[in-house]
Amino acid sequence: MKKTRIWEIDFLRGIALILMIYFHIVFDLNEIFGYNVSYSTGFNYYAGKAAGILFIFVAGISSALTEGNIGRALKILGLAVLITLATYLYDRELVITFGILHFLGVCILLAPVLRRLPAALLLAAGVGVVYLGRLLSGITVTHDALFFLGLSTNAFVSSDYYPLIPWFGVFLFGLAAGKTFYSQKTSLWPEPSLPFLSHDNLIGKAGRKTLLIYILHQPCIIAAITVFEKVKDLLQL
Repeated sequence: MKKTRIWEIDFLRGIALILMIYFHIVFDLNEIFGYNVSYSTGFNYYAGKAAGILFIFVAGISSALTEGNIGRALKILGLAVLITLATYLYDRELVITFGILHFLGVCILLAPVLRRLPAALLLAAGVGVVYLGRLLSGITVTHDALFFLGLSTNAFVSSDYYPLIPWFGVFLFGLAAGKTFYSQKTSLWPEPSLPFLSHDNLIGKAGRKTLLIYILHQPCIIAAITVFEKVKDLLQL
């Protein structure tokens, strides 16, 4: 039997993907190519945060509905390790030690146990984790052994960093939402007929291929900017 897609979840993933690609373009322009464009303030900063929140929240919803979470988690963690190796070899200053794939892999690995808990308990735990993140933000540590929890020194490097505290709280919110609103594993409302919202539009299709696009988008961005730089230099000649 063909699996029925929940169109709004794919659409939200697609929106998160667009925001993430935009943020990484700005990040690469600044960090790799030296353009004077900030990714730590204003719209660019919030676009990156919105992408992360959407990805994590939707991953929580999906994990509440999916039986094969362990297999998914191991696949994601394997790709995360490869990304760490690739970024380390590319530039140690830009290495991704515990990025969003590392984070999601760990969360999804825990999902088979977490999804058994009541939605109210998941919601309360999510609030607790987010609040704990605020408390830990003022703590100074002398080692990086607990970097995956959000406790790290100023020397710790991860150009993409999503520690379990506080981000695990967002994942728990998604799990709670999945259990509460998607217990029937169907869309909450009929799919709109508008072209930009329909299931077969570009955003929805991208949302169904998020992992593949995530793996490929950074090399493509870097290659495109590099070509642009070369063409610009040639035209100046």
